[in-house]
Amino acid sequence: MDDRQENLQKVTKKLVVFTTVILVLIFGYLILLSLLCPWDSCAGHEKPIVLPFVFTFGLVGGFVSIQQRLPKIAADELRVLSRSWVSITLIPINGGIFSVVLMLIFISGILQGQLFPQYEPRPLNSLTDVYDWIKHGIPKTSTDLAKLFFWSFVAGFSERFVPQVIRTAAGKARGNTAKDD
Repeated sequence: MDDRQENLQKVTKKLVVFTTVILVLIFGYLILLSLLCPWDSCAGHEKPIVLPFVFTFGLVGGFVSIQQRLPKIAADELRVLSRSWVSITLIPINGGIFSVVLMLIFISGILQGQLFPQYEPRPLNSLTDVYDWIKHGIPKTSTDLAKLFFWSFVAGFSERFVPQVIRTAAGKARGNTAKDD
């Protein structure tokens, strides 16, 4: 087996191990929640389950993205990647983080339209309300939830998407501030 192929296998193995461990931790968290309070008997104690799924879809999007790029990476860069856990895991982790940021962008209404999930506005009067908002941060309909999961995957897969949305929003805010002066 040549050096390139060996490094490609090392990187892929590390990615699979990392992604599997993260998925086991997330699903372990969800199972633990269901054991502590069964789904049908938690009146008033809804579980914050959307956020872990959003992160997971972003993580998987990042995993798929790097897997698709690996065959095109130069041999020296592939060698470096095969020796570094940090370099390999950064893209999937960024995908998970970007997916959560994108969810906040959707909830805030900064990015709206028929292609994006819709949320019901919720009053926030105290820190308890913020915690409840995190627990209930669910889109309006099942279709909106599917849109959220799709865009969460896209946020992980296309690592430039969320930063571009942020730059566009910041540019619009700067334009509005300049008009207000």
